[in-house]
Amino acid sequence: MNFSRIGVLGAFLFLTSCAGETPKLGVENGKLLPCPSTPNCVNSQVNDNEHFIKPFVSTTTQLQTQEKIIQILNDAKNVQIIEVNNNYIRAEFTSSVFRFVDDVEFYFHRADDKKVIVHIRSASRIGRSDFGVNRERIEKIRNALQIIKN
Repeated sequence: MNFSRIGVLGAFLFLTSCAGETPKLGVENGKLLPCPSTPNCVNSQVNDNEHFIKPFVSTTTQLQTQEKIIQILNDAKNVQIIEVNNNYIRAEFTSSVFRFVDDVEFYFHRADDKKVIVHIRSASRIGRSDFGVNRERIEKIRNALQIIKN
């Protein structure tokens, strides 16, 4: 086997492993898990500026808000909804070229009779930087929710 074939095989093996292993995810004690120290994650339940993103606030019912988020996810490209239950949604976004996987979570918390707060966590599985992709994705979902609402 010559060096160019070895290089192609090595690149193929690297790129097919870009999905990474599914990290521990979910809600513990009413909170999404914190972000790692790397800047490729956003979370509405953390206190540091690098990772913090505002939660979604909805004036519709929790079920209506959840249905809207599922609709937005179903309309998006390269996304697979992995888990849906009464107060939680988890989805995986996969990049088109390198097949990197980002885990996106939505945790629904009723603030009062008129508001539902949706806490968000979006994180890349591998690497250090995501060039702002996770933050941008959440803001696009926020904007889509506002368009559907109106």
